[in-house]
Amino acid sequence: MDKQWIRRGEKVCLRMMTEEDTDLIVSWRNKDFVRERFIRQELFTHEGHLQWIETQVKTGHVVQMIICLVQDGSAVGSVYFRDIDREHRKAEYGIFIGEETALGKGIGTETAILALDYAFHELSLHRVMLRVLSDNARARKSYAHAGFVEEAYLHDDVFLQGGFRDVVLMAAINPNER
Repeated sequence: MDKQWIRRGEKVCLRMMTEEDTDLIVSWRNKDFVRERFIRQELFTHEGHLQWIETQVKTGHVVQMIICLVQDGSAVGSVYFRDIDREHRKAEYGIFIGEETALGKGIGTETAILALDYAFHELSLHRVMLRVLSDNARARKSYAHAGFVEEAYLHDDVFLQGGFRDVVLMAAINPNER
């Protein structure tokens, strides 16, 4: 495996995000088809992302990677662990595919599998959780295929686009520690 890749699968490879990825991340996160699936839907800014790197990534509270295609190395999205709690060995998972041509091809599922492997083996996490809007059936199915289990259904948990929306909490436990 090439040293820049943190994890490599059949379709995707993961590499650590750098400051040079800022414009790409901001562009992806500001696309409507990405934003509408997030609980935090505000527009991203270049300055805000650089602050995220300084206050979250560089301090170890976040590990963020870029999702690249194996076939040509092109970047198509990002995956991250946030609110890393080293004492309790847990974190929250997040992912977004920023290129529409990469949607519906199993990239998110393979990325989640690779990312969980990284979380359990490199970060020594015991539990990884995520929050997903309940109506995002495609994401929920993908997460389940990767090993996440639905743990809670939160009715009217967030107020988005003029109305309350339900959120599903899902988690994966390190299989080597069960």
